[in-house]
Amino acid sequence: MKFIIALLAALTLANGPAVAGTEECAVPPSLITSDTALARVAQQIKERHRLDISVVGTGSSTLPGPDGAQFAYPARLEAALTQQLPGTAVKVTAHVATRQTTAQMAAALPKILAADKPTLVIWQAGTFDALSGVEADTFSADLAAGVAGINAAGADVVLLDMQYSPHTVAMLDVTAYADVMRWVAQEHGALLFDRLAIMRHWNEEGTFDLYAATKKYDMARKVHDCIGKALAFQIISATRLTP
Repeated sequence: MKFIIALLAALTLANGPAVAGTEECAVPPSLITSDTALARVAQQIKERHRLDISVVGTGSSTLPGPDGAQFAYPARLEAALTQQLPGTAVKVTAHVATRQTTAQMAAALPKILAADKPTLVIWQAGTFDALSGVEADTFSADLAAGVAGINAAGADVVLLDMQYSPHTVAMLDVTAYADVMRWVAQEHGALLFDRLAIMRHWNEEGTFDLYAATKKYDMARKVHDCIGKALAFQIISATRLTP
């Protein structure tokens, strides 16, 4: 508890409102704290003063436009971690391919792990599996196999579930896939970033009006920025290190 209070204070001083506070980007502690520890990440930061992260995801891990990548959550995560971990060289490499199932992403993991040699892999999955009608049991097996492969390569894992949209939820029930991701995370010692619940909270609290349809990217960029900051908060918390 003392660590969480200290971390909140550090985030408030260095970055304005704390991620788990009451202002912009606020996330209830129940949605972002975890007992899972990122031991490999902590070791790399302490011993090598660097942090290498690979983000593996589909379309919701990027933003459109020629400058979309710099405003998407992988880049915002790198910026937030760099700010919160002074003296640590942070590198986030994004591997984003649209319309890929978890099985297809899992097949690409060995090449990504060999090239990046990450200490942490953030794996965004579930959305296209739901759209494609992949059975929940198949999704679970593919996800578990991928997590095991990442761990065997010497990296920690953060599983990042689907984004929340009131329009999408009305047409597509992703609950079963979100439950699978939570179960796989618990069974395999991975950290779960519950983007679905966090974005639903932001919508219900009026932080972001996710009902609003707009061709402008301003809100999407703000959402991605908040996701990057929240991810950074959760990762630092899970290292059990004081920033």
